[in-house]
Amino acid sequence: MQIIITPLAEKQLACISDRRIQQGIERAIESLEVNPDIKGKALIGPLSGCRSVRAVAQRYRVIYKINYEQETVFIVALGIRKEGDRADIYALATKLVKAGILALFILAAILFSTVDFP
Repeated sequence: MQIIITPLAEKQLACISDRRIQQGIERAIESLEVNPDIKGKALIGPLSGCRSVRAVAQRYRVIYKINYEQETVFIVALGIRKEGDRADIYALATKLVKAGILALFILAAILFSTVDFP
């Protein structure tokens, strides 16, 4: 499957200062090219329809959505898992869903992935 990283996820990855952590997350993302529906776990609640895979010593999560028709995996958000903390990636992604912003990031990624630039 093709992998498309949303602008939000790109920014989140760029904000991680430790290059080894970035590389570990990139490996987790690359692993989603094959059988992404088997890897990770299905999320519930406001994030239903998305999946999450662990990365870098189980501390980081990559949240993604699969589009079977386009055979595409959209990386919608990534970050550290800190349950109960405002910086928790699931808390952030839930806020984005409730604000309708996460859907916009996915839509933008779909549109840009189907446009051929000269």
